[in-house]
Amino acid sequence: MRLSLNQLKRNTRMELKNLSGSCLAACLGILLILFSSTSCKSQGVYAVPLKAGPGKAIAAFAEGCFWHAEIVFESVHGVDSVVSGYSGGTKRNPSYEDVTSETTGHAESVLVYYDPRVISFQELTKVFFTSLDPTQKDRQGNDIGSSYRSIIFYSNPEEKSIAQNAISREGSNYRSKIVTELVPLKTFYRAEPYHQHYIAHNPGNSYVMHVSIPDYKEFKRKYKGNFKPGNPF
Repeated sequence: MRLSLNQLKRNTRMELKNLSGSCLAACLGILLILFSSTSCKSQGVYAVPLKAGPGKAIAAFAEGCFWHAEIVFESVHGVDSVVSGYSGGTKRNPSYEDVTSETTGHAESVLVYYDPRVISFQELTKVFFTSLDPTQKDRQGNDIGSSYRSIIFYSNPEEKSIAQNAISREGSNYRSKIVTELVPLKTFYRAEPYHQHYIAHNPGNSYVMHVSIPDYKEFKRKYKGNFKPGNPF
């Protein structure tokens, strides 16, 4: 049954009330605006070619809300760019609504383009583990559901071995078991345009101010690697 705009507004207000402080709540507010003019289902979502330019490499990670993951990896020296999207599931060209329905198997993820002469895949796993709690299953903080699970994607046996060693290395830092998944990178879908560089474009968003930026500052305090100069946060 197709819901009317008023029904969508009522449902969204209820979701926002119940999910205060979550990435999903913030996104539902954006979707409400978009629904006012058009249906945004799968708008701008497409499979990204899993290849990098000459002398470059790609890696993919899932660690909760992709807004957070995007700013974390983009801030690190040696990373050229980061794309927010969906991976690890079965549905083709999933929309944000599809993914957060927890029926597609996809997780909010980021595709990282980097220079392996400057930063290694092993170092990227350190970035990953410094910026999340890998013992939380199907969630990160207030973002709850399988679409917020943690994943290290790998493209070859060497990356899988590096990721396995990273999990073993990090295990001693936690009392609880690390539940981060290791998944082969088969397909990555670029998310809707409004998700790309969301924090940079929306610094006044409540979720960004009270969750994303504090989380990033905590990562910046703990991470011992090199950052790009001039980071605004």
